[in-house]
Amino acid sequence: MSIAHSQRNTFLGLYRALELQLRRDPGLPARLEAALRRERRFGSRDRRLYRELFYTAVRHLPWVEGADDDRLVGIVAALAAESPATSGFRAAFARPELAAAMDRTLLLPAWFRDECPAAFERPLFDVLQARTPLWLRIRPGAEARVRGEFERLGWTATASGALAGAWRLDVEADVTRTESATAGLVEVQDLGSQMILEAVAPQPGGRWLDACAGAGGKTLQLADLLGEGTVIDAVDVRPEVLDELERRARRAGVEVVGPDEEVGTEQPDGRAPGARVRVGNLGSGYDGVLVDAPCSGSGTWRRAPHLKWTSNPGWIRQCAERQSAVLADSAQRVRPGGVLVYATCSLCRSENEAVVEAFLAANPSFVPVPLAKTFGFAAGPGWLTIEPSRHDTDGFFVAQFRRSI
Repeated sequence: MSIAHSQRNTFLGLYRALELQLRRDPGLPARLEAALRRERRFGSRDRRLYRELFYTAVRHLPWVEGADDDRLVGIVAALAAESPATSGFRAAFARPELAAAMDRTLLLPAWFRDECPAAFERPLFDVLQARTPLWLRIRPGAEARVRGEFERLGWTATASGALAGAWRLDVEADVTRTESATAGLVEVQDLGSQMILEAVAPQPGGRWLDACAGAGGKTLQLADLLGEGTVIDAVDVRPEVLDELERRARRAGVEVVGPDEEVGTEQPDGRAPGARVRVGNLGSGYDGVLVDAPCSGSGTWRRAPHLKWTSNPGWIRQCAERQSAVLADSAQRVRPGGVLVYATCSLCRSENEAVVEAFLAANPSFVPVPLAKTFGFAAGPGWLTIEPSRHDTDGFFVAQFRRSI
């Protein structure tokens, strides 16, 4: 049996084993990774191949549902990204004429048209069918060291023209294993995600709350932006992700203090300390509160295409209700004159503009604040949709308010 035919059989086995979960399980990636781990004969190149083939099928699910093996393989081979890992499979099995005959409008769920009409028009429609590149955030002052290591490894990276310190990695590689990552000089963070806080341009210093901190990507970016004298309280309803946040903060050289530890704005010698993160502390009277709210993830469909098919209008409504509750609670923790930032990785109006409009109607003490940067996007009065096709990113939304009393 040829290598290509062996790859065909392995792909079909993986796909058919998970086929019934494709429209049911938001945790599908974990199922795939478990299946790949069970195949001890696989190397990293094999895993890259089967991930690409599997997610190509998922991305184009309405085109391959119910297809026999030959048709499924022919469409997937034609649409899989060209790479050293996929080249043999594509050469052996690609049938581009099958893909060319399909209805492209099926590649987004019909209900999504009401939430994001622009997604059904070019160029956004086309971009949403392609995988997002890997974006990196390079810590301030670390560019030369990181570039040097990448050159030694034979890697290339392209700096974003929209945001300093944001690089697109142009090779398939595990950046987390580099010396730069181990030293906390580089973080994996989508360019659109980086734009959220850059759009807000928070004033240095003060006390901030990251109310939905997760594993800490924006917490660490906030620490870099706010600098000396800043205290950032980071909380999340999932204690296990806060452990990861603490680990990442220490790796990045950001001081981590306990939830009950008092922190001042000066050291004994009068100098301002660097930014510090206090994990698990939830207070009030903050200069700024960031609500990076749990959401449907519709802005991440490029890298998580299974979410297109497991999401539905009922789930979007549940997300919006939860977001409104988190935003209302967080608003109470902002001092008069302080800033409240609301963000999602969603392109759904129900989770973005609708949540903001309802919040402003119910909270007249908060007013929209124009964003410092808009990166070429059309901005609303204090809010912005980061649309994927302009800068080759995931999709995000950010809004900023100031508390008057």
